[in-house]
Formats: sequence, C-alpha cells, structure tokens
Amino acid sequence: MTSLSKSELRRTLRAARKAHVDALPDSIRGLLFHRPPAPLLARIGDEAVIGLYHAGATEAPAGGYARFFHDAGHAIALPRFAARGAAMTFARHTDPYSHDDLEIGPFGVLQPLAEAEPLVPDILFVPLVGFTPNLDRLGQGGGHYDRWLAEHPPQLAIGLAWDAQTRDALPTEPHDVRLDMVVTPTRIYGNL
Repeated sequence: MTSLSKSELRRTLRAARKAHVDALPDSIRGLLFHRPPAPLLARIGDEAVIGLYHAGATEAPAGGYARFFHDAGHAIALPRFAARGAAMTFARHTDPYSHDDLEIGPFGVLQPLAEAEPLVPDILFVPLVGFTPNLDRLGQGGGHYDRWLAEHPPQLAIGLAWDAQTRDALPTEPHDVRLDMVVTPTRIYGNL
C-alpha cells in the first residue's frame, strides 16, 4: 500500500499528468480518445444514455467520445451542479460540436444550462486523477462521482485516463466506488 495521503497523491499525479500532456505533440493529442475502442462499444446498447464530462486542460479528453456517441444517435449527458454544495446531477448536452447549450458552473467547468433536460446515464465515463489496474479510482477529492455512482449504479462506469496516471495501489475508503473499466491511449483495464 502507498504511504502518501490522498491529497499528496493528487498533487503528485496531477503533476505527472500535466508533464505527460505537455510532452505530447498537438498532432498526437488530437488523435487520442477520438473513438471508443471496439471491445467497449460491443458492451454499449444502441439506446444507452452516455454520461461524459467536459475535460480540463490536462484530463483525458472526452469530447471525441461525445461527438462519436452523439453521431451514433445516443443522448449525451454532462454533470451539472446547481450550486457548489449541491449534489451532482446530469443533464442533456445537445451539441458536442459547440458549447452553445453550456454555461460555466459553480466549479468553473462548462455544464448544461439550468433548463437542460435531466438525464440519468446508463454508461458513465468519469475523469480521474489516478487509478490502479484493479480499477480503484482517485478523483478530484469532492466525492461527487462516488456519491452519484453509489446512488445511480450505471451499467458501466469507465474511467478515461492517460497511462501516466496509473499506480500499483491507491488508498481507498469504504465510500470509494471501484470502476468497471479504465481506458487509456494504450490499454483497456477491466473485464471485457
């Protein structure tokens, strides 16, 4: 087990993630996370509501997946917060080719407008700071995804990550929800 605290690990992993992303040429970065891998697609039904996230500068980008699933006819849902202390919900994102139906939320991240249709994702792609091959996830520290996953277990919860974000072990607590899979540019972790 690792001896670093979760907050120390977050600092270390964020720095590793930033260094990794900064080292990627723009031409390569644009090709990664463009389309979900075929073995994963085989597990997703045609009518599934797909939950994604609006990625920060160094997070694994989810925009390519949003465009892919939108073009395939899936409803796309992004996290939405009514206020900083409010529970995370999901709402429809109608056009992943633009940000016209998004606004800046209380955490400084683009989210669906207040009047957007509420949705509950069947398949949820989640951001992360770190993960293990055993599918433990270290998030940003707010617990929003762990609480949502505990209350709304999706058919699949899938992390998107850079390879630099993997660790052999992470400290876990009883409320931490294990993922079903993690997809990186080079590998799929989990059972297909």
